[in-house]
Amino acid sequence: MTTDARRCYHVDFSLSMLHPRFWGAWLVIAALSVLAYIPLRVRHWVAVCLVPIFRPVLRKPVRIATANINACYPNMDRAERDALINELCYTFLMVGMGMGTLAVRDKAFLEDKIHFTGMEHVRAAQAQGRPIVFLVPHMFGIEYAGVGLSMAGLPMLGMVKHHRNPVFNWLSCRQRARFGGKLFHRNAGLPSVIRELKQGYSFFYLPDQDHGLDKSEFAPFFSTEKATLPVISRIAHCADAVVLPLTVGLENMHVQVTIDAPLELERVDKPTEARILNEQMERLIDRHRGQYMWFLKVLKTRPPGEARLY
Repeated sequence: MTTDARRCYHVDFSLSMLHPRFWGAWLVIAALSVLAYIPLRVRHWVAVCLVPIFRPVLRKPVRIATANINACYPNMDRAERDALINELCYTFLMVGMGMGTLAVRDKAFLEDKIHFTGMEHVRAAQAQGRPIVFLVPHMFGIEYAGVGLSMAGLPMLGMVKHHRNPVFNWLSCRQRARFGGKLFHRNAGLPSVIRELKQGYSFFYLPDQDHGLDKSEFAPFFSTEKATLPVISRIAHCADAVVLPLTVGLENMHVQVTIDAPLELERVDKPTEARILNEQMERLIDRHRGQYMWFLKVLKTRPPGEARLY
């Protein structure tokens, strides 16, 4: 495993991963590998049946999701909010049961299940010899989008978080780099990202992460205010990259990845960029509202004088 955050991140398999204390992890991997071959229609009905059983187990995530939804959609009635949270739990279960798919199923199967709209924008950027920064919200199916783009011939740069369990850490890195591309630790910093973009790699930028008050700008986000880090224009400028909004959702037993036309962010100040980014997030999230990771504390940083949500 690499230790320098500025270098490409990889985890090699070692015999120490076969130690009895990791057998539980291998059992989980075995179960996910079996589930990867279960038809999606069967997994769908299993997830539907498990939602009412599983939702009480997700008490804390559901509480966070409820706070987020109430802040973003204050006029949503209780029945609609309850249906949205059920859809969120269903998506969580479907994606969870399918976690082994990207690791064990072959390229032909994955290409059949991952559908793209808007690939002409990717091809146009490639024809210009320019890398792409994809503007992406935290959708549950985001890993499928990354794998699909890699299989389509677009070298991708991934950012990973070190997992405490070395077995899961190894599997996650192997899965994400399976069809090409590079991985870096999240602490690698912008210079490493820009360097790789200049080498032709493309990158997912998720502006809905909460980076705290000092680094962010507040801008409208649905019916509330959100602290947003406005750095994508700087990244794109330094690497001469094209910014393409992207969203992903489960539709009719396949994964639908939608890529929109390039976003113009040149010569905008930070407050304006934060506003544009949040507007894009609203639009992209609402395409698959029940598949967004409302479980995350995306509204943790609040404007001065406003009460905490969580």
